[in-house]
Amino acid sequence: MDRREYLKLLGAASVGVTLPGCAPQAPASAEGPAGSESTDPPGDFEGYAPQFFTAAEFQTIRVLTDIIIPADAVSGSASQAKVPEFIDFTAMDREQLQVPLRGGLAWTDEACRRSFGNRFTECSGEEQIQIVERIAWPDAADEQDLPGVSFFTLLRDMTASGFYSSAMGMEDVGYRGNEAVAVWTGC
Repeated sequence: MDRREYLKLLGAASVGVTLPGCAPQAPASAEGPAGSESTDPPGDFEGYAPQFFTAAEFQTIRVLTDIIIPADAVSGSASQAKVPEFIDFTAMDREQLQVPLRGGLAWTDEACRRSFGNRFTECSGEEQIQIVERIAWPDAADEQDLPGVSFFTLLRDMTASGFYSSAMGMEDVGYRGNEAVAVWTGC
């Protein structure tokens, strides 16, 4: 089974999950969450202003989700399906995800700095894949990488949930939705 097929199965299991509503809140500034200072560039996210993540964190989320679900001949990538926006909304709405996500992004940048001297988004595509390979396979990961493994597992699950509950993801798996059927022919 290839990665896309595996993620389809994960996503299909989460299609029925709904998010509880969230109260409107003021968006985080380009400097980041309230009370934090950042030298991150504001970024251009096609008119979307991250509500929870800083611009640099959101860019990292975009790159990682596209590594998890890249565009192929069948459908677009996770970022084209607006999965980073889904993750940002979910993190804003669910406090229990905020520390694991933000901590995991910090771990990822620090691992890249130690290995390559740059933040994750400043690394080459090959270097980014090297870091992802270290944390994508829990059974093969070194103990020092376990915080990254936990983060990546959470992000991979959120990416699959977001993608396969989007219109693009549902089309990718051939979900037809609630269609009237004139004659039931069975399975």
